[in-house]
Amino acid sequence: MAYLELKGLNKIYPNGFHAVHDFNLEIEKGEFIVFVGSSGCGKSTTLRMIAGLEEISSGDFLINGKRANELGPRQREVAMVFQSYALYPQMTVYDNLAFSLTLQGVDEDVIEERVKKTAAILGLTDYLDRLPRALSGGQRQRVAVGRAIIRKVGIFLMDEPLSNLDAKQRVTMRSEITQIHKEIGSTTIYVTHDQTEAMTMADRIVVMKAGYIQQVGTPYELYFDPANVFVAGFIGEPPMNFVRGVVTDGCISFGEDTIDLSKKLGEKTASYEGKEIIFGFRPEAITLGESDDAYNVGGMVELTEMLGDNTNVYISSGNKRAILKVDPHDTPETDKAIVFSIPYKNVYLFDGETEEVIK
Repeated sequence: MAYLELKGLNKIYPNGFHAVHDFNLEIEKGEFIVFVGSSGCGKSTTLRMIAGLEEISSGDFLINGKRANELGPRQREVAMVFQSYALYPQMTVYDNLAFSLTLQGVDEDVIEERVKKTAAILGLTDYLDRLPRALSGGQRQRVAVGRAIIRKVGIFLMDEPLSNLDAKQRVTMRSEITQIHKEIGSTTIYVTHDQTEAMTMADRIVVMKAGYIQQVGTPYELYFDPANVFVAGFIGEPPMNFVRGVVTDGCISFGEDTIDLSKKLGEKTASYEGKEIIFGFRPEAITLGESDDAYNVGGMVELTEMLGDNTNVYISSGNKRAILKVDPHDTPETDKAIVFSIPYKNVYLFDGETEEVIK
């Protein structure tokens, strides 16, 4: 039996808007689960239903096998970290951390011990006497995390906690939250629109779109075995390249070049004759120049972006466009023709109608 079970959860608002559709997920104790998707996909609504802040329209939420739909947030023993920090501006860091324990009537000596221990974990020991306005964004977020972990609850819920931080602070806080999770071992459900956060922090990722789960899996599974075009395009930076084409004589065109789908589909090729296929490949899964056991494609370099450890190369081939990721030492010149190869094993094919992956 899983620690948390979400069985057919739906959220329908009074105006009829169906925000979350038939959400099913089992979460083991101590897992770090990330809900990811674009704005409005239902990830925060699902988190709020788990927290008890949103009523569940239908379906069941179980904690340790017991139905928890009607339980309030405190009865569910969850702690939530919000995007906006939600700190008390008139209280010091010490008092912000201690506040929930004070409300519970915990002994002052125990409070002091737990505050100091939590501050040490989060690197806040030297800031306990400061007010939130005297802290940086990253420090405020650490206080917000501290307010959650000091309660020693079984479930931590985090709703885009890093979105207000700059890029450098986000990288630092990602690693800190991951480390805190390892030390404390509580079950964590984390919401973000940032696929980098999802890939670097999660044990498993739940990819959502328009209120529906698209795929659940480890970062490795989502990256190398996407279920559909949406997941394939959402996970990875730069995103996967897609080329649509109607299958004619077992082939589709990539600009001036012909892609023989039998190299990838084998005997299945004939069943897709006259149908639309989506040909996908990741920018980093290519090699400049021609290769054996690969699709060799020509294109014109329109733009290059040197990023230090790699260069993004934007190419066009007829009316098709793609992004390639290459070694910066091999950066081609703009407005020049190049040839690149895509190994058969690195190609993904999707049904043009359903957009589901073709195995």
